[in-house]
Amino acid sequence: MKMSKTLVAYFSASGTTARVAQSLAETTGADLYEIAPKVPYASADLNWNDRNSRSSKEMNDRASRPELANHNAQIDEHDTIFIGFPVWWYTAPRIIDSFLDAYDFAGKKIALFATSGGSGLGQTASELMRTHKGVTIVDGRLLNGRPSASQLKSWAESI
Repeated sequence: MKMSKTLVAYFSASGTTARVAQSLAETTGADLYEIAPKVPYASADLNWNDRNSRSSKEMNDRASRPELANHNAQIDEHDTIFIGFPVWWYTAPRIIDSFLDAYDFAGKKIALFATSGGSGLGQTASELMRTHKGVTIVDGRLLNGRPSASQLKSWAESI
């Protein structure tokens, strides 16, 4: 089976980012890969109002790297990789750092996409490139709501 040269890899805590990732993959003919934590997040883990919740502790520790459920993303088979996630504390969740640490992205074109209840991508791309040497991020976009197939295709083709 011939694989697409494009991969849509995503982390979704509540399903919102998953829906956008699936639409992007369908629209572009890309392969789809879920970035999943070894220990799934429970509702209490995601309570950003509780500074002792799992997500709060992870986001307050820049060195935090939640363990991935698996390491079978076929990065080598793809030239362009879209990485999607919900915005947590104005940046990417630490599991995105775990994903970027787990593979060699040298020579890959990476574009970020995110869903958010109120904030944008901010400095996420530059932060990730600073933290993960050899990773180049070419573009990023907030994809809230239900972007149309034509909007997704137009953006993907601009990468």
